[in-house]
Amino acid sequence: MTERRRPALYEVLDERFRTGRCTFGDERLEVLYDGCRWAEGPIYLPAWRQLVWSDIPNDRMLRWDEETGAVSVFRRAAGHTNGNTLDGEGRLITCEQGNRRVTRTEHDGTITVLADRWQGRRLNSPNDATVKSDGSIWFSDPDFGIVTDYEGHRGESEIGANNVYRIDPVTGEVRLVADCFEAPNGLVFSADESRLYVSDTRAGYVRVFDVRDDGTLSEGKVFADASARPGARFDNLRFDADGRLWLAAMNDGVHCYDPDGTLIGRLDIPEAVANIAWGGAKRNRLFIAAETSLYSVVTSVTGTHPAPGPGRPGRSAS
Repeated sequence: MTERRRPALYEVLDERFRTGRCTFGDERLEVLYDGCRWAEGPIYLPAWRQLVWSDIPNDRMLRWDEETGAVSVFRRAAGHTNGNTLDGEGRLITCEQGNRRVTRTEHDGTITVLADRWQGRRLNSPNDATVKSDGSIWFSDPDFGIVTDYEGHRGESEIGANNVYRIDPVTGEVRLVADCFEAPNGLVFSADESRLYVSDTRAGYVRVFDVRDDGTLSEGKVFADASARPGARFDNLRFDADGRLWLAAMNDGVHCYDPDGTLIGRLDIPEAVANIAWGGAKRNRLFIAAETSLYSVVTSVTGTHPAPGPGRPGRSAS
């Protein structure tokens, strides 16, 4: 493991970033691995003290061991996987954009296909997923994996749109829940699961929707606008335990938003940031998948848990 010293890792854009004690962590980034073509989808596995992430163009999943710092291949010929998360039983939920499906890795290592079609038509290229405490799985389906062969397999969209879907935990039915996007990407529930936040990479927004009791969504409204920061393009997003939203902003590092939607600070990262995830024994280690590298920084805030459970609502993948 190597380290790159950063003279100004934290940029304070609003005093709440400082008074909220968001800047009291490490002053440098750790480089855990730097041999990827495009790193995405980090997810921390607490039982194994390991992090699994995707290297999409190389069609593999990698794992980093927290005890030894060793990196090894978790899965090769992985379907050009993108986002990963955990369900309530600690099983790995994966968006395979090359195979155009969402899968679950069982405890014995076998793979179960959860969704590959909607109304009989193949999905585009599932990107990111989040699991709600009722067991339902919500995922985004842009066309990133079918526009070229670089991150999947070039092909035509059978659906003709880029949407967000819900997989029913009992019947397995795939239901359309939102179709108002140019390219939906990261998604995450609020702590009480009453709201769903979804980034739209091409439109340059994060939209927030009210979640109704029947699992449908409200029309939604803009929570964050990438145009306020030249070069920013929104990808995945994560909450911390105090309700602040941390967002992978591509060419503008990692953004931190107050619950009222104000951009209060950012982390300056030397590569284009694709995905972020909380992990470590205290869940205060922020893992950052950025272009060719996997970084981490131990922060002074605590992240939320990705797996739903009693008192522990669902969280996003990558």
